[in-house]
Amino acid sequence: MTTSPSATAAFPAWFTTRQQAAWGRYLAIPTPKRGDESWRFSNIKQLDFTGFTRGSGAPSATGLLARSTGLEATSAKFVFINEILAHAESELPAGVICLPLAEALVSHSELVEAHFMQQETRLGSAKFAALHEASLTNGMFIHVPNDVEIPHPIEIHHWLAGDNTVIFPHTLVVTGTHAKVRVVEMFRSADELQPGLAIAFNDLAAGPGSKLDYVAIQAFNEVSRVIQINETAAARDASTTGFILNTGAAWARNESLSRLEGAGSRSDMLAVSIAAAAQEYDQRTFQHHVSPGAFSDLLYKNSLYDFSTTIFSGLISVDEGAHHTDAYQTCRNLLMSDTCEANSMPGLEINADQVKCSHGSTSSQISEEEIFYLRARGIDPAAARQLIARGFSIEVLARLGDAALEALVIGFIDAKFASIANGGS
Repeated sequence: MTTSPSATAAFPAWFTTRQQAAWGRYLAIPTPKRGDESWRFSNIKQLDFTGFTRGSGAPSATGLLARSTGLEATSAKFVFINEILAHAESELPAGVICLPLAEALVSHSELVEAHFMQQETRLGSAKFAALHEASLTNGMFIHVPNDVEIPHPIEIHHWLAGDNTVIFPHTLVVTGTHAKVRVVEMFRSADELQPGLAIAFNDLAAGPGSKLDYVAIQAFNEVSRVIQINETAAARDASTTGFILNTGAAWARNESLSRLEGAGSRSDMLAVSIAAAAQEYDQRTFQHHVSPGAFSDLLYKNSLYDFSTTIFSGLISVDEGAHHTDAYQTCRNLLMSDTCEANSMPGLEINADQVKCSHGSTSSQISEEEIFYLRARGIDPAAARQLIARGFSIEVLARLGDAALEALVIGFIDAKFASIANGGS
């Protein structure tokens, strides 16, 4: 795949300069190799993006808008098809900025510049983050000012349409002091048989005492590939929650970095992945404790079927002076076949005193006692296994704290389990 910087005359000079610099970095950074620690256990062949190109012309919205359903109550809803805005509606409090990124770059240039891609991409995909920065043309910009709470989630739909099409969706969310917002993004394919590629990025900057929740539902078709990079920064007493659901894509790479920059800040990092057939989900996380007295908790759950593979590599890093850190990291893998493969590499790096940190990973199959218990109540073995796997997956959702959002996510989970039960993936 070759692209060129997507600079547009309407974009500000600083953005054009950054895109040109990013293109230079993309060309200069070597493609990851099998021996690179940050790509350990990964299928490097998936990084061959030859043949992927941007979609030509405006894609048809026929049928896709009708399929862009989600939550019943939203404060705003946006639908993008190949990065092109196809639908927008909003009922937001005064002072909230909620615009396509292409518009915000022009109308709120300085505010976007202050927060756009400020952290270092350090989990392995720096080359592809540079490609994203050089190539993106649109996305979402959300700014919630001080003391404003958005009552319902902001819902964003991203559709990937066309054979061998590549998209670069970007979401930037900034909250002021004591603000509150929840953003739900859904990533899907217009066609179940056309391969596609998404290199997606989101910046989350939570101001002092604010609450910022972000939910990503990755349900691309199972011949597509995706790299998703999430970078979160939490100021003093801020609380952030990031949740990722993986049910689609042949190969998905998730990199999530949470930087706890202020005392008393909190980060919850959650994920559910259901892999089947030959799907591969590669998850890399970094809980970076910069300030004292911060809390982070990571819980990732993977259910694996058939010949699927999952990789989890997580690190809790506590800087010097970040005393009284409270950090946890847990990855659990449920093996639903004898041919699947789960790789887990949790880790700690502590450079401060008086900290509470723990990390761990488990991989196990369903016990025969559990199956026997359900069979004794008239449930056949196949259905029993699916019920147990479903319960294992949705346990994480209680941490979202919203019944409507939980129901939305469960709908995607149930659709995946139904596909598996019917012999698909």
